[in-house]
Amino acid sequence: MTAFRSLLFLLWFAALSTILSLLFWPVLLLPRGATIWLARTWARAILWGLKVFAGIGFEVRGTPPRGPVLVASKHMSMWDTLALYLVLDRPGIVLKRELLFVPFFGWFVWKAAAIPIDRSARASALRKMSQAAKQVLEEGRPVLIFPEGTRKQPGAAPDYKPGVAGLYGMLAVPCVPVALNSGVYWTSFLKHPGTITLEFLEVIPPGLKRDAFMTLLQSRIETASTALLP
Repeated sequence: MTAFRSLLFLLWFAALSTILSLLFWPVLLLPRGATIWLARTWARAILWGLKVFAGIGFEVRGTPPRGPVLVASKHMSMWDTLALYLVLDRPGIVLKRELLFVPFFGWFVWKAAAIPIDRSARASALRKMSQAAKQVLEEGRPVLIFPEGTRKQPGAAPDYKPGVAGLYGMLAVPCVPVALNSGVYWTSFLKHPGTITLEFLEVIPPGLKRDAFMTLLQSRIETASTALLP
């Protein structure tokens, strides 16, 4: 039954994404607000299908931040990006530049939310990322980053990259850690029924030293995410 419901959701995801991309690609020619509206509509519809076809809902704990802040989240599945894009207020999302080259999907992401990073560029990548992030903050919007840079299985050893500390130091804004347990329910294909928990944790003030910030960020996210696992 789980496999069958997972297949239904996959078909919903593919059909919805294809139809919206083909019908609404002219939105890319309009101001960014139109693309944001479409992206949020797509994300809501995907999560609706996830609930209806796969039996996966979600709950939010804590208060989602508003305004110019850095949000650093645990990353276990694609669900994380969808849900956080809806829960936060028009966030700019730090993501791999390669994703922008995906036809239609990458184009919409680029227009709606992308803060692209070229990992091969190292120091120059951090400067470009911080410049784009500062523009997002100046618009009164949050910046979302996944500090480990890739999805991790529930319970896997953490691997926090230094980019989040560099961005935290350059932006000089508070950082809101986020814990979640989406990987328990959303796996590569199978979608297991249940309720995903997304938890906003205690704010980390600006101005901490790099090592102190990284230690505190990892401790808070990993401790809270582990507590959410079955």
